[in-house]
Amino acid sequence: MKNKTKDKNNEKSEGVIIKVSGPLVVAENMEGATIYEVVKVGNEGLSGEVIEMRGGEASIQVYEETSGVGPGEPVIRTGRQLSVTLGPGLLGAIYDGIQRPLDSIAEKTGDFITRGVEVPALDEEKKWKFEPVVEEGEEVSPGKIIGEVKETETITHKIMVPPGNFSGRIVSIKSGEMKVTDVVAEIKTESGKKEVRMSQSWPIRSPRPTTAKLLPAKPLVTGQRVIDTFFPVAKGGAASVPGPFGSGKTVIQHQLAKWSDADVIVFIGCGERGNEMTEVLQEFPELEDPRTGNPLMERTVLIANTSNMPVAAREASVYTGITIAEYFRDMGLDVALMADSTSRWAEALREMSARLEEMPGEEGYPAYLGSRIAAFYERAGIVECLGSDKRKGSLTVIGAVSPPGGDLSEPVTQNTLRTTKVFWSLDDELANARHFPAIDWLNSYSLYTEDMAEFLDKNLGADFRKNRVEAMRILSKEAELEEIVRLVGFEALSDTDKLIMETAKIIREDFLMQNAFDDVDTFTSLKKQAMMIGEIMGFYREGKKMLSEGMEIKEVFAMDKKQKLSQLKFKKES
Repeated sequence: MKNKTKDKNNEKSEGVIIKVSGPLVVAENMEGATIYEVVKVGNEGLSGEVIEMRGGEASIQVYEETSGVGPGEPVIRTGRQLSVTLGPGLLGAIYDGIQRPLDSIAEKTGDFITRGVEVPALDEEKKWKFEPVVEEGEEVSPGKIIGEVKETETITHKIMVPPGNFSGRIVSIKSGEMKVTDVVAEIKTESGKKEVRMSQSWPIRSPRPTTAKLLPAKPLVTGQRVIDTFFPVAKGGAASVPGPFGSGKTVIQHQLAKWSDADVIVFIGCGERGNEMTEVLQEFPELEDPRTGNPLMERTVLIANTSNMPVAAREASVYTGITIAEYFRDMGLDVALMADSTSRWAEALREMSARLEEMPGEEGYPAYLGSRIAAFYERAGIVECLGSDKRKGSLTVIGAVSPPGGDLSEPVTQNTLRTTKVFWSLDDELANARHFPAIDWLNSYSLYTEDMAEFLDKNLGADFRKNRVEAMRILSKEAELEEIVRLVGFEALSDTDKLIMETAKIIREDFLMQNAFDDVDTFTSLKKQAMMIGEIMGFYREGKKMLSEGMEIKEVFAMDKKQKLSQLKFKKES
């Protein structure tokens, strides 16, 4: 017999728990529930999401600790999908996996998150100054920017007409100090009058709509020479950073968050160890934005979901973060999303799949692992945003992968590489040798280089790409010659091969290696990178010419030009 419980305004159906298995709860009397519908589980009202329906039984993944929850307790349906609230106040916020603000929870419950606690995602009491950019009587459509809010010194927040049936004529629009829950405009549509508030809601599993997806053709400048010169990622592209424990995945993502030329950064700590996430939470609020001198948090959103938090929330955190990123992209901004680490998300999928007793795929992961990973990375892109006011926005996704033992053949890494076009292979030997970034130049690749050829030639000259190709050839040749050197020694090499080995050493130590703690070397502009690689390859070509004219190799190595190469990285740009 289906039970009913009355809410203040509407009637909601109530199921009954019949089984609890860790984060998986099974409830009966759930006829009519839909996949991904949000439910409140147990007497404490824990947040959960329906992930499978079998007749009237619903399998629910719970985003909070389920210890103490037992059969017979109620499950309340909400009739809505898991969604995020989007509006002024996102920047600078620190959320958990289901967009609960951790600072507000701390004020309400103390240092530990009380189960079932509900806190608005955005501060509903704070007032923002809303400046309209449209007038009454103007025709608008979904995605149209109708007003602005100066959210931080760095970012002006655009208030947009929500996607959906909102096409029509503005019949009223306000200005002044308003809360995120206030109505700022009314639109007369074919189906009646619609209200537009300062904030809007969007289901996290559905990509936000766009007018068109474009081909990425400009690099996301990170200031890291091994990335920008050899393995660049395009704005609107997707990159993966696999590497074993201690190889520097998190450090690289911190560098990219600080230095990449994105307008907004979304950092997702997806199941990482608590100490790593604590470091992020402590460091980010203190970091200075090198572009503005203001705190970096003014253009950053943090999603904190550590490995000791409920396992199911790892999946929600990934979708929560990318939906927030899409929202800022829709304003016409360049957004960079860092996910650390998607392996923990995949482990959560594996655990839930096992508890659902699904047929396992490779290494116990669910058979749909590849499609889930692909769907996530495919939400990256450079797009024409919705709205008659033409604008472009980009979302670049950079995901760290933590393969057990550094085994790149495992399913998460392989499925990620099938989807992303950039592979930054981290090497623990380079990391142990204090070579930062520890990106292995022999195994890494980028498939965006040809797409960005026109931009690079126009801004850096055609020689830049030629120097890059020649430098890569020298590094590959060095790897071949190292075997000979180990067998017969360096002196047994020909002078030409000695020049190659010395040039490769200069590329490795004076170009690829950077000091993240040096004020100058921590970031290198594209212009300086082109100059540096040009000088290094200029030395190599000049050395070849000298050898062809009969000069000895020691004279080549004694050139003034060679001695100056090691100082280029520390030379300030004019």
